[in-house]
Formats: sequence, C-alpha cells, structure tokens
Amino acid sequence: MNEILYNILEIEAEQRRRREQDMLSRYNTGEVVHEKQIAFHKCPKRNRWVFGGNRSGKTECGAVEAVYIARGVHPYRENRKNVFGWVVSPTSQVQRDVAQRKILYYLRPDQIADIVMSSGRKDNPTAGVIDQIFVKNALGGTSVIGFKSCDQGRERFQGSSLDFVWFDEEPPQDIYEECVMRVADRKGDIFGTMTPLKGLTFIYDDIYLNRKCDPEVWYEFMEWADNPFLPQEEAERLTAAFDEASLQSRRYGRFGAREGLVYPEFDDTLHVIEPFPIPEAWQDTISIDPGLKNPLSAHWYAVDYDGNVYVVAEHYKAGEDVDYHARAILEMCEKLNWKHDGRGRVQALIDPAAGQRTLASRRSVSELFYERGVLVDAKVNKDVFAGVAQVKSYLNQKSSSPNLYIFSNCTNMIREFKTYFWGSGDSPRKVDDHAMDELRYYLMSCPRRPYLREISPMQKDKERRIRALRHR
Repeated sequence: MNEILYNILEIEAEQRRRREQDMLSRYNTGEVVHEKQIAFHKCPKRNRWVFGGNRSGKTECGAVEAVYIARGVHPYRENRKNVFGWVVSPTSQVQRDVAQRKILYYLRPDQIADIVMSSGRKDNPTAGVIDQIFVKNALGGTSVIGFKSCDQGRERFQGSSLDFVWFDEEPPQDIYEECVMRVADRKGDIFGTMTPLKGLTFIYDDIYLNRKCDPEVWYEFMEWADNPFLPQEEAERLTAAFDEASLQSRRYGRFGAREGLVYPEFDDTLHVIEPFPIPEAWQDTISIDPGLKNPLSAHWYAVDYDGNVYVVAEHYKAGEDVDYHARAILEMCEKLNWKHDGRGRVQALIDPAAGQRTLASRRSVSELFYERGVLVDAKVNKDVFAGVAQVKSYLNQKSSSPNLYIFSNCTNMIREFKTYFWGSGDSPRKVDDHAMDELRYYLMSCPRRPYLREISPMQKDKERRIRALRHR
C-alpha cells in the first residue's frame, strides 16, 4: 500500500514539474491576456505580420506560433505532423539572444528529440547558435525548426520546401522573396514580427500598403499599451527615454511615413470595417474622379441616421474609356441594388474638369457619362484646403468614434490614405490622389445630416391616419 502511495506521489510530482515547465500551456491563459497576440494566432491568413514597438509582446507571439505549428498543437488551425519551418533572424547573434531563446522557452525538454548546433554544445544550447531543433510532434512523427540568419545571404535560403517561415525582425527583400517561394509547395505560412526602424522599405509597400492587393496579407500594430504584462512604470520610463519621432516606431510600431501624411488621423484598425448590407435609406450617391491614362476612381457613399459616412464599394481602373467605366459603374449599382430613377439611371458627382470640351472631342466626359446612364453633377467644391479640413473632421473621433468608415473591399482608397503626402506649400502631392480627390468632392457636398428615425410600416399608417383626422 505504501509503495502504491509512493508511486502516486511520484507521478503527481512529475506532473507538477511538467506543468511548471510547460510554458506553452500557460501562454495567454490567465485572467489577463494579450488580446492582440490572440488575434494574431486566430488570423487564418497565410502572410501575417505584427508591427510592434519594443517590449510590446510581438516576438513572444512569433515564437509561440512557430512552436504551435511544429508541435502540431495549434489551437486555431488544422495541425500537421512532420512539419518543417525556418526561423529567420538578422544575424546569428540576434538569433541566439532572441529567437532561439524564445523557442526553447516554449519547448519542454521532453518535447525535443534532438538539437543540431552550428556552434556551441547541445547540452547547453542557449549559449551557442542552433542550426536545427527536432521536435516531437503531438500527431506523431518529428518536426524540424531550422534557424537562418540574413547575413548568410540569399543563396543559403534556396532549395527547401517549408511549412512556415517566421521572420524575427525585417529581412532583406531578396531573402523574403526566396522564403515566399519556399512555402509555395506546401501552401505554408509566412509570419513576421518587427519594429519598423528602416523606414519605407518593401515591407511598407507589400504588407502595410498591400500594393499587390494580396488577399492573404494581414497585419496588426502592437504597442506598449496593448501588452498587459508590461508594468506601467516601465512604460513611463521607456517613454521618457525617447523623443517623439523615435516613439512612433519604438512604442507604436509605426512606419516613419506618418510624418508628412495629409491624414495621419487615418487608422485602418478604426476606420476600415468589414462590409455589411446597407439599408436602402442610407444610399446617397457616387463620386467620380475621371481618368483615361490615369485611374478613374469611383466610390459609392452611404450615410446613416447619425450622419456617419460609409464608403461601401469602389471602381478603380486605368487605361479604359468612358464606355467601359460607365458599364462597370452600372454593373456595380446592380450588384449593390443601388437606387436609380425610373429609366435605370444613377446619379454621381464628378470633377468639374469633366465638363470641359476639347478640340479632340465635341462632347465632354460629363456628357458621355450622361448619355450612358450615369447622371453626373460637376458642380462640386474643389477647394483643396477646405476639403482636407472636411475629411479630417470626419476622420477625427467625436464621442469616441469617427464619422467616416471605409469598407475593407475599397482597397485603393485605403492605400491612398496611407500614401497621401503633403507637397510644397499647403497642397498635397499630385500622386496617387484619385480616390482622395473624389472623397473630398463628396464630403464637401455632403452636409451632416440631422438625426432621422426609421419608421415602421405600422408607424407610417398610424401617422397617415392622424393626419387624416387632423384634416377633417
């Protein structure tokens, strides 16, 4: 009997020891959790990035994601066995001090089948540089986490087929592109965690701006206030250590591009929302900035009963004629069930320049649209300074929420918000401004609406009867 009790106590002690060592099972499981880390793990996209300040918790979620996948225990994704992935750091020294230390922190010793060292001893791996860790996969088999450093050069990143690549800090573009090729065969994942200290690099263009409109790209900003495990006094101490420009990247994880932006108030985590069915009563009008060689930008605008403006759809295309654009606009109206007159025509605002005739054409662009069922109104206010102020007033938060929301499928308008810079004097640069122009036309023509209440059919009938009684 005593022997049985002794064995039970030994088993319980071993279970307790393993629980204490199993940092992965304790990650974000207490009363206080890091919400943005969880959002990163839940995101189903294949190219995910966290732009975070120092001490914001970005590296932690990158390391956990790699271990989740290698162990086959990801709580939000379909797990696979025999996974092969890379952890990529700027240098081997940074790898040793940051990425591999985090990986080892979240792997229990009994979950490691073997370690291959590039330098140092595998019985003390944290003191050396690891080449590969062989991980026991919960589904059977063995996974491999390989470690690479960008200072090895692009050639060292060729050949392998991978299930994932984790970039701990920003890589050079040629290495990033090589790794994108490496995950293609297995439909693997790219994820990165970085503090944007290098300025407007290809990551700014390809991930933050998503110029290629890749539907698999996702990113999140992470700052000190998002990390519930960073003591307030430590955040205050760090704030005092940096100037305002440095804090933009080191605290908020922002790119330096915010300096000089016309609309630094724009925050796509706040102003960009997922599409939802727009009530017919909210539909307002379309606004168009015409172009032939340059893109024609058209957006559909709706206004709710509180005066909040919603940009609900876009048509954005270069190198096409009025026939093409008018047809595309009418097709979008059909798709949205947009309001039209009895002859199937729709109304829109347009740049006043569209009303001008040239020697090359007897009819103006406005007349051409009009003949094709798009009844354009060129009487819009083009005052840039007043228009910018109007847009800013809609972007600024009033009563804790803004008055302008853009549906996430309006990718070109979202991109232009991020690349719309001041030029010389008080005018924005005339580059990538087509959506910004027609947004101004609309908001300058759109006085804030008073509160309107939705009236049910029963209420309408009741009010009709009351009016009839009063008339009698």
